[in-house]
Amino acid sequence: MSRILVTGADGEIGRAVSDHLVASGHQVTALSLAFGGEHPADRQITGDATSRADVEEAMRDADAVAHFAAIPHPSLGTPYDIFRVNTSATFNVLTRAAEAGVHRAVIASSINAIGYPNNPHDTFPPAFPLDAATPPDIADAYSLSKLADEATARYAHRRYGIDVVALRFPLVKWPHVLRDVADEVRADPVRMAREGWAYLTMTDAVRAVERALWADVAGAEVVPLSARDTLLDVPTAELLRRYAPAVEPPAHLAGHDALVDLTTARTVLGFEPRESIHDGTATPYPALVRSDR
Repeated sequence: MSRILVTGADGEIGRAVSDHLVASGHQVTALSLAFGGEHPADRQITGDATSRADVEEAMRDADAVAHFAAIPHPSLGTPYDIFRVNTSATFNVLTRAAEAGVHRAVIASSINAIGYPNNPHDTFPPAFPLDAATPPDIADAYSLSKLADEATARYAHRRYGIDVVALRFPLVKWPHVLRDVADEVRADPVRMAREGWAYLTMTDAVRAVERALWADVAGAEVVPLSARDTLLDVPTAELLRRYAPAVEPPAHLAGHDALVDLTTARTVLGFEPRESIHDGTATPYPALVRSDR
């Protein structure tokens, strides 16, 4: 690949991915509603991922697409706008990519595709670890939009043959922010119990995107992601016993093990999380990510 289109390129993950791809020697086309400062991409387009004309222009000469353009949280819009924008953008980007002859797309799905983290009802997943087969319980528009995006990925492959990797990101931030969030969650651990206190450092998230762009993938794959441990520096069995006693625990659980199944990430992408906010391995902002290829 030589040119990669990054949508939502001025967002947190989009900018970090763009920085890394440029530093690794790739040409990047950046599509964003606005740019808040200097951007590393050699081609920048101020436009809307839901616009056919804007995406067609952005797709010119692209060899692959990393799609992050979305309303990223249910608090940032009305339910209608969140669902409309997120699903329209993904449908548009994947359709335009396929029509342009692009063979690989990576899209940002979310741990919220299972519906539990933002569910207004007191509902928990039936079992840990969470994986792509965890039965969803959807009661908010953001989670619905992410589950629909995964269905759109399957549609795009079936209709056009484009290979799509949908990365189910958990909470993704730079380490200093994750530590602040951990301090907040420590005061009320139940607030993240339904997502298994999952997180991923920005550097590991960028590595997962890189692996997804180049991995030998055929079809539409949903890939759950997480750090190797939980956000809270408490033994995982103790967290489950205290805050999710009714949920079936993993068959094998030790220490601070994550509650997201990383089997697909390992077998399909060859991705293994390297960083933890608890042991000094997390790369601080704004360091660039070393290429994982």
